[in-house]
Amino acid sequence: MSDHSDYVIETVGLSKRYGRKLALDQLDLRIPRGRIHAIVGANGAGKSTLFRVLLGFLPPSAGTARILGRDSAALTPADRARIGFVNEEHTLPGWLRVSAVIAAQRRLYPRWDQRAFDEVISHYHVLPEQKVGQLSRGERAGLNLALALAQRPELLVLDEPTLGLDVVAKRAFLESLMYSNAADDCTVIYCSHQMEEIERVADNLIILERGRLKHMSAPDDFCARVTHWVADIPFKGPEPQRIPGLLQLQRLDGLHHYLVLDQDAQFEQFLRACGARSVQSMPVSLDRAVNSFLAKNHAAPAGTQA
Repeated sequence: MSDHSDYVIETVGLSKRYGRKLALDQLDLRIPRGRIHAIVGANGAGKSTLFRVLLGFLPPSAGTARILGRDSAALTPADRARIGFVNEEHTLPGWLRVSAVIAAQRRLYPRWDQRAFDEVISHYHVLPEQKVGQLSRGERAGLNLALALAQRPELLVLDEPTLGLDVVAKRAFLESLMYSNAADDCTVIYCSHQMEEIERVADNLIILERGRLKHMSAPDDFCARVTHWVADIPFKGPEPQRIPGLLQLQRLDGLHHYLVLDQDAQFEQFLRACGARSVQSMPVSLDRAVNSFLAKNHAAPAGTQA
């Protein structure tokens, strides 16, 4: 089959089982070329397993997986050269000088773009004569991003790239990604638990839960699905199981706070029918919307999800 596809990632019925543990559960996922796509999910959602299968490091238990139009189980060195990868560890040989690392990468990747490397590394005070072991964690993160983008990948996978970085280093990493011309020319998959980062950089939000696709849209569109309602109910209020779309319920200072999914103005009528004397609605941040969505079923026993 041709490796040309409108999708950088395609999975059909993809499952991966570790003994009795089902990490990917008949996952159907298609991520189009271009833009920055954020993949989020609670621990155990299947993100790491998905990329191990996609990159050919693990065989699937069932279903198919394709990356850049190629079967993940049959990737060649030339295929892998089309994929850049930066993870949270930012591991490079500590005894090597930065210049030696750059020279090795230039030999490995024939499409090496020195201008792309220089553009990213300029956000960091990294000198060619320094040894990698002398760099801070933030500087290693920047070096890894510069190396990945200089290989001119068609697909760049960033797996928790800012984990453990301080505020200044995080800002430098995000800005060097957002303002890189090389990043504009490839598709970026950004995996992170940091919603403020995703809100800033992502064009598309993908939510995985227990190995299944639960949502995919622009981040703003997902936020619009979740609403925070505050009601003054002078007594106990409706039972949680009666509340449509309920994600989270709190009672603070005598007021009932409801985070609900996919509810319109009729929800106000529901609350007033339950005895509310006053009702107010307000939007929520991406962080609160995603975390309340994930928390609803995360602690529930398997088989009890809504």
